[in-house]
Parts: sequence; C-alpha cells; structure tokens
Amino acid sequence: MGLWTLLEGFLLLANALAILNEDRFLAPRGWSFSEVSGDGTKSLRVQLMGLIYATQYLRLPLIALNTITIIIKLVSG
Repeated sequence: MGLWTLLEGFLLLANALAILNEDRFLAPRGWSFSEVSGDGTKSLRVQLMGLIYATQYLRLPLIALNTITIIIKLVSG
C-alpha cells in the first residue's frame, strides 16, 4: 500500500462525509449540529460531528481534489 492509495482512501472518506444530509440522515439519529451546538463538552461524538460539518463546508475544494485525482489517474493509467 503506497502513499497514493492512502491519500485516495482519505479522499473517499471525505467524499462520504460530505454527502451526508442532515435532514434525512443525521437529524433522525440524533446527530444534528443544533442539538450539541450549546454543549461545551468535547466528546468523541461532538468532534465527529464537527468533522462532518467541516467536510460539508469544504465541498468546493473537495470537488477540485476529486478532479485532480481523476486527471492523474487518467494520465498515469
């Protein structure tokens, strides 16, 4: 397993987090950001929710990274 494969794996994970819909998926399971926004604790759940929302916020750079990855894969074979 090379570095490129590891980076592709992280990109796939970021893509998976970016497409999660709050209304249809996160809120019914109690993972809505509004439920814990006033909570001052730094539990693992709150940190994961922060990661999900940060990934959703950075969708445009994620699209650019996906495009670059596709171009590199097409060129290199």
